[in-house]
Amino acid sequence: LQFLYFIARPYKQKMAHRGFIRGSKVLLGAGLGMGVSVQGFAQSPDCSMTWELLKNQNSNTSNEVIKCMSNSNAFATLSKLEGDLMVKRDEEDEQKLWKGVEISISRGVLQKIPPPVVTKIDVVGKTPNMVADFIISKLDTSKGCVVVLQGMSGTGKGTTGTTLLSKLPNCVTWSNGNVFRSLTLLAATHAKQEGIDLKDNAEKVLTSENVAKWMKMLSFHKTGDKKYDIKIQGLGLDVNVSEVQNTLLKETLVAKNIPTVAEQTQGDVVKFAAAALKQMTDDGMNVILEGRAATVQYVPTPYRFELIMNDSQLLGQRRAAQRVMAGCEMQLASKATSEEIMSLADSLCKKWTQ
Repeated sequence: LQFLYFIARPYKQKMAHRGFIRGSKVLLGAGLGMGVSVQGFAQSPDCSMTWELLKNQNSNTSNEVIKCMSNSNAFATLSKLEGDLMVKRDEEDEQKLWKGVEISISRGVLQKIPPPVVTKIDVVGKTPNMVADFIISKLDTSKGCVVVLQGMSGTGKGTTGTTLLSKLPNCVTWSNGNVFRSLTLLAATHAKQEGIDLKDNAEKVLTSENVAKWMKMLSFHKTGDKKYDIKIQGLGLDVNVSEVQNTLLKETLVAKNIPTVAEQTQGDVVKFAAAALKQMTDDGMNVILEGRAATVQYVPTPYRFELIMNDSQLLGQRRAAQRVMAGCEMQLASKATSEEIMSLADSLCKKWTQ
């Protein structure tokens, strides 16, 4: 112990003017507002991360992670990587969607239309409640309506949708995902019955006639008070989507063929969705529809909102923060201290950017 103290003393003296040493943790610049040194980076002096906040796993948690790790080089690197990846993935997805829309136009399923009017909301500095309240102020809630949320990944569409869901009466969310999965199940079942591979024979299987026939095998119906379901009936199938959405519709036969089917059937799914949404709004329901501009533009509604971030750097930071907070909650024991949380956070950032 004396030997350890002897070799540590010069470092202790060197750091004395920048802060103080308490126990086994070195606190850098505590008296100068520089923050706490946590495994190689100076934690923000106003960091107030707690285990309770980490457990919430919401926008407040991600905002606190961004604030606490503002001095972390590893977090900055991860944020840039996540931001670049997100932009690239969004551009690729957008191109695929527009290609699918163009195919549907060429098949005569959709018509080319001018872009609808969209209200843009810069979400930087705004809480989900603030964004949701602004949207609600623009709605006529005396009757059912469709609220479209569009924008890049990471702008908070999902969180805003969840917040609206809790604030609006008779409100549900709609996703085209299960429609695509249902249609893919029918296409894959047809190919299997014909003894051919869907991917290798996409042009032969996904003809306009076949797709039109399969769409007639899908119906949207009411199952109870303000409850609806999609029924798949044909090719030997007779099921409700709610009964098989986590089993049959998640099997490999469906999952591996969704991209192939989705590219050719964007228009068919959009038209099905538009009819289903009208049925619900006519019944007094408020429906939250989250998606990309290429497809949601075909759903009739005056209530369209695009969430944007004029601070592009924040997009990557939010996605990086979401990864970090999920990783910390998974690996840490309950009641972990702020320093323990942020130490692991920095380690995870370094690991993911090696």
